[in-house]
Amino acid sequence: MRISQLEGRRVALWGWGREGRAAYAALRARLPGQALTLFCGPGEAADARALADPALFVETGASAERLAAFEVVVKSPGISPYRPEAQAAAERGTRFLGGTALWCAERVDADGRLRGVVCVTGTKGKSTTTSLLAHLLRAGGHRTALAGNIGLPLLELLAPDPEPEYWAIELSSYQTGDVAASGARPDVAVVLNLFPEHLDWHGSQQRYVEDKLKLVTHARPRIAVLNAADPVLAALDLPASEVRWFGREDGWHLRGDTLFRGGEAVMDTAALPLPGRHNRGNLCAVLTAIEALGLDARPLAAQAAAFQPLPHRLQTLGERAGVVYVNDSISTTPHATLAALECFRGRRVAVLVGGHDRGVDWSGFAAAMRTGAPHAVVTMGENGPRIRDALAPVAGEGGFRLLAARTLEEAMRAGVDALGGAGVLLLSPGAPSFDAYRDYVARGRHFAGLAGFDPNAISTIPGLGVF
Repeated sequence: MRISQLEGRRVALWGWGREGRAAYAALRARLPGQALTLFCGPGEAADARALADPALFVETGASAERLAAFEVVVKSPGISPYRPEAQAAAERGTRFLGGTALWCAERVDADGRLRGVVCVTGTKGKSTTTSLLAHLLRAGGHRTALAGNIGLPLLELLAPDPEPEYWAIELSSYQTGDVAASGARPDVAVVLNLFPEHLDWHGSQQRYVEDKLKLVTHARPRIAVLNAADPVLAALDLPASEVRWFGREDGWHLRGDTLFRGGEAVMDTAALPLPGRHNRGNLCAVLTAIEALGLDARPLAAQAAAFQPLPHRLQTLGERAGVVYVNDSISTTPHATLAALECFRGRRVAVLVGGHDRGVDWSGFAAAMRTGAPHAVVTMGENGPRIRDALAPVAGEGGFRLLAARTLEEAMRAGVDALGGAGVLLLSPGAPSFDAYRDYVARGRHFAGLAGFDPNAISTIPGLGVF
């Protein structure tokens, strides 16, 4: 559905974060006189009313009855369509769309394609992968947009002038279905991996996987770029798309630290600013996607050496009194925490874990602690007690100190004390931040400030926008 098709209809916005404000600005720019109702929280209502828009009506209660009064509701990504009030309204005919669906409908060509568009998703690594893709394309002289879930809503780039040649777009599992709903086919869709995540939004692991995979199963990209090492992806049958694999010996893959294209050794990746083998594996995904666009990826691979790592992702802040502080606040699953610990194998590490409890199973993490534990694990936050219960039976066997704290500040003190003046204090929570912070960025900034570093200096995402 294009924005012009909303004219004269009963339309509401649901959510007033950056995505919600971007949707409002896009609709108001194209439909200046359109009546809009905004559903938002009480704390956001004053901000919306301050716009003094006579055609914007602000409400703070999004009940099923009120939502059902509208033909179309443009909702922010963080609002689950599986909420009871949303499902009840949908059953009565309300259509729910996201900003991503509106953007796709505006950009689709006459053949139904999103030309030059590369969509990237995955449980972990999607921001780094999308940013690295934009970096390499730009290094090759191509004007490229970097946007999406990475921090710049697509609707803020509705009509860039001049147009980019390529789009590097990060999509969360909240947004992948929007691409399919728009009816548009991306040129290339990349899926990196699938682990348990966002179960509170999706309702179950099965539905999370189904929603995530809609980018390739329903959006039918021209070329799907998939990770051969992921068992779910390896089993996919995508008759509507050409499939290209990374992490397989006939394509881009790693052997030790060496990057290969088929049987050809291309470069040593050990010194690249991509911490962890998993991030260097994502370079393989990027190079495969570049080839899927019809470009020669080999000469661009070396440009990864100039990549600027993203904040809050295995970000070394610096050293204070013998302790190196590493900010991996983006880590919201136990799998991500294990990957972070692997980067510091052999070093003295205290890891801080815990946050919002959304029911993710920590038994696999606990099993890994039997043989690959750090010096200390400090649990914190809402699910801290549950993580501690999972780890307690293996703490003696794994030979690590198991400590408990309530807040991040308490956890940091406990971790520093456990290190005894030497080692790495790693914030890699394996859980969302919502029990105490607005998002992972706020949590990472607080960690930096408590450690004595400037939160503003460590939080900028490089390369957003079009250039």
